[in-house]
Amino acid sequence: MTTVIGAGDRSDARRNRARVLAAAGEAFAERGLDVPLGDIARRAGVGAGTVYRHFPTKHALVEAVFAQQLGELVASGERRTARSEPTEAFFGFVLDVIDTSRSRATVCDVMSADASWPRPVLTATLARLHHLLTVLLEAAQRDGGVRPDVDPDDIVALTVGCAAMLTARHDRAAGLQLVRLTLDGLRPSAPACEECGAVLTVHPTGRPARYCGTTCRQRAHRRRPAP
Repeated sequence: MTTVIGAGDRSDARRNRARVLAAAGEAFAERGLDVPLGDIARRAGVGAGTVYRHFPTKHALVEAVFAQQLGELVASGERRTARSEPTEAFFGFVLDVIDTSRSRATVCDVMSADASWPRPVLTATLARLHHLLTVLLEAAQRDGGVRPDVDPDDIVALTVGCAAMLTARHDRAAGLQLVRLTLDGLRPSAPACEECGAVLTVHPTGRPARYCGTTCRQRAHRRRPAP
């Protein structure tokens, strides 16, 4: 006898898988990766057999959870790209990565300690994330909102450091303020008058200004040594 799998069965399977992933993500963040699969099943409101049917091993579940979390970040970044200016999209995405890092901390630690990672599913998701970061960074640099002397690897290292700094602060609001101050270092320094130090207005065309006006230009000229 052949069992026909209908659309309703597939829909139920997708919902169950999503419940297991959500429950596992919460459990890993709260209790670490030692939480039994049975506890995850109860949290998800499904049977243990459902968990094993979708994820035969704990490693498969861990990989799927992390890949989903990163995939959600990618989707968020793509939405930002579509609706925001390049510089705003870049900084918003980087802040999202840092702000949500706590929920991924346990999984990240395990993967960092295990040389067998990353694995195929996760590798593909990481590639998408890195590509999106590169696209956002380069667009923000063309927009003039990010310094031209940083690359995607610099941004990855910076997000790791900012995530650690955020975790170290008990006051989350104060930690996010420190993160924003750190990220401000990625913005280009405002050009200043070589004579008085006043901030200069940047014009999109023509040679960059060196002085704020005629008075400073004349002062600088008078101090030049005679030929």
